[in-house]
Amino acid sequence: MKNVEKYSRSYFMPPVTSMKWTEKEYISEPPIWCSVDLRDGNQALVVPMNLEEKLEYFQLLLKLGFKEIEVGFPAASETEYTFLRTLIEEDLIPDDVTIQVLTQSREHIIRKTFEALQGVNKAVVHLYNSTSVAQRKQVYKKTKEEIIYIAVSGAKLLKKYADETQGNFKFQYSPESFTGTEIDFALDICNQVLDVWQPTEGNKVIINLPATVSLSMPHVYASQIEYMSNHLNYRENVVLSLHPHNDRGSGVADAKLGLLAGGQRIEGTLFGNGERTGNVDIVTLALNLFSHGVDPKLNFENIPEIMAIYERLTKMKVNERQPYGGKLVFAAFSGSHQDAIAKGMKWHEECENEHWTVPYLLIDPKDIGRKYEGDVIRINSQSGKGGIGYLLEQHYG
Repeated sequence: MKNVEKYSRSYFMPPVTSMKWTEKEYISEPPIWCSVDLRDGNQALVVPMNLEEKLEYFQLLLKLGFKEIEVGFPAASETEYTFLRTLIEEDLIPDDVTIQVLTQSREHIIRKTFEALQGVNKAVVHLYNSTSVAQRKQVYKKTKEEIIYIAVSGAKLLKKYADETQGNFKFQYSPESFTGTEIDFALDICNQVLDVWQPTEGNKVIINLPATVSLSMPHVYASQIEYMSNHLNYRENVVLSLHPHNDRGSGVADAKLGLLAGGQRIEGTLFGNGERTGNVDIVTLALNLFSHGVDPKLNFENIPEIMAIYERLTKMKVNERQPYGGKLVFAAFSGSHQDAIAKGMKWHEECENEHWTVPYLLIDPKDIGRKYEGDVIRINSQSGKGGIGYLLEQHYG
């Protein structure tokens, strides 16, 4: 490859690396899930969803069991503003669901955000500003002190407007491009924001650490998360949130290792759509937990129906090999695979085994609305007598 010398590692390791998270074997409970389909996912679409489409998608997210949903950037456009007002004025937000809105740390944007939130039952106001070396030097041309001032002044404005606005508000802060930020600086700016908000047990604050651009191997991201988790002020009253993107194809791995390292909440999208290569894929992440016998607290029992709504509203397609959702992910064409699957399913029927262990099938396709007849045993020139025998027996006895 030409030009390889122009690239270098642009992430920052923590000052102290303990990597205690490596002692954990698996994730034992689901995180708090926050869907960002209607904001991050929507702004990545060639043609963003209109009001009616966003309302339908919101209902889908409710049906799937999301209790936190980022609904947009209400100061960014009239469509975003109108969508939020419609949700509030038409009482479309269930009592047990919290919506989330995004705002830059700029007073006129914060003011309009709270105007859009007037009368909301429960909302998270998500404040962010860029902190990475690249953003500071190239985009904003500001010192660390000036970047901290932007964050702290925004945090104070959130408190001010929350006090003046009808509604119940929680605060969230993201040092955007966290993965390209010196870890000690990221910690400093987050702690200074926390000092403004003074979180308590009854009024916790979310600190969100986004892999806005994925820059490292997943274990490095996990080490960054662990360091932040161990050194944040008010830690017992902070919900540590992760927002992995998929630039290096490791969004799911980043999320899982980040949860082992202290993360408590995941922001992502169904099937991983988002800017560039996308956000972390919540379907994959949740069903990976499911495959280990951990209830993800989201309902993906009818993946074909979810996919149909998703594809119609976003105009995007779920890849045929996308984990769990893809049309061919359970399909076996080779004769040896078909033979093993057919024998495995027969063994389970005869032995009434408590746990699923069928060869080649990570989970029972029926648990997510797939059918053995059309989704598992498929016949082509590579298939053997086992596959033909299975289909003859299923269809003709």
